[in-house]
Amino acid sequence: MKILVSNDDGYLAEGINILAKRLRRKHQVTIFAPTENKSASSSSLTIDKPLKPEKISESIYTINGTPSDSTHFALCGYFEEEFDLVIAGINFGPNLGDDVIYSGTVAAAIEGRFVGFPSIAISLASWNGKNLDTAAIVAEIIVDNVEFSELSTDTVLNINVPDIPFNKIKGFRTTKLGKRHKSENIIQDEEDTSLYWIGENGEEADNGPGTDFYAIKNNCVSITPLKVDLTNKDEIGKVDNWIKRII
Repeated sequence: MKILVSNDDGYLAEGINILAKRLRRKHQVTIFAPTENKSASSSSLTIDKPLKPEKISESIYTINGTPSDSTHFALCGYFEEEFDLVIAGINFGPNLGDDVIYSGTVAAAIEGRFVGFPSIAISLASWNGKNLDTAAIVAEIIVDNVEFSELSTDTVLNINVPDIPFNKIKGFRTTKLGKRHKSENIIQDEEDTSLYWIGENGEEADNGPGTDFYAIKNNCVSITPLKVDLTNKDEIGKVDNWIKRII
């Protein structure tokens, strides 16, 4: 299988290289990732300037853009060859609940799905980063069986892996996204009070059974099918009726 691997931590990040090394045992893997860390860049594409791809080696490429730029370039004309699968990761840190809206790693996978390829995002759900090899093993298991998934063409798998040795994993769980409370307030810079920092993520709000938060807390791998179509179909009738009354 020919696999495109990207991320939002940059092509030199430990996670992406551990993932590629693991998958290369059975598959042909090409890394195409941002030159530097682009975490929380979401699905942004660079359209206000030209971008410069760079070949690092026979199987490693980088670009001075976003994660979505990386996937888009790789799948939309930069390579003559076709890929079978897109994997974004291994992300350093969790992509749980509301995090997926901001995640560059999830965005790289979504961009792959936008242009018609089965796509997976995988993250180590910890800021300690001690067991990236566990996430790599999980990725290998998923990849080796993805052809049997029968996923629809607008589905992206968002996988989060506990930061524990693989033999401590208690199972794989299909989950829904949990929810967080409102984010913490912005923070004024201590040295230059005209500057501000974005506050920390809000605490978990919906983290009960069936959520990705719950799976990780119970040392299980969380696999959440994400839908690229953001249309709230349940609200179409209400919006239609409302619009008809005001025009």
